[in-house]
Amino acid sequence: MSENRNFLREFFKDKKMVGAVSPSTKFLGSKMLSSVDFEKARIIVEFGPGTGVFTDMIISRMHTKAKLIVFELNENFYDSLRERIEDSRVQLTHDSAENLSRYLNENEKVDVIVSSLPLMVFPPELRESVVQAAHKGLREDGKYIQFQYSLQSKKLLESVFKSVKVKFALKNFPPAFVYTCQKQ
Repeated sequence: MSENRNFLREFFKDKKMVGAVSPSTKFLGSKMLSSVDFEKARIIVEFGPGTGVFTDMIISRMHTKAKLIVFELNENFYDSLRERIEDSRVQLTHDSAENLSRYLNENEKVDVIVSSLPLMVFPPELRESVVQAAHKGLREDGKYIQFQYSLQSKKLLESVFKSVKVKFALKNFPPAFVYTCQKQ
């Protein structure tokens, strides 16, 4: 319950950074991660984990030789994640997702990016910058998986990625759309 209160407090403190009043559900997490091949994925990135619902799910499924780079800009969420995650495969980053390339080794490409960022509350330049950084950081055939509470991001994602599939997750508050985008 304190996780929900913390999330709500952060929402009211900065609505441009925290896009919901409560953490995502594990049902939404399962829908987000259903297309990820955890046996093959070696570099996974998460944008905007908040309280870490998806982070925990990714860690429990990822390969022992995989690496997870987590971008969290909200200081309270970042500190909370840093205090509780003790997995050597996880690199917590207190920086903006648009700076992804700074955290990849030369010629290193990402297999999957899982994003909970509230793109539609971002200024258009930042929204575009984050999506372009994701596209640039992905390997060919890599996946960018993003959830939103509306279909407003669809045009932007279709302008950047060759393939964009949308699923609806009803068992979440509020219900959400899951975009699975593939770089080709």
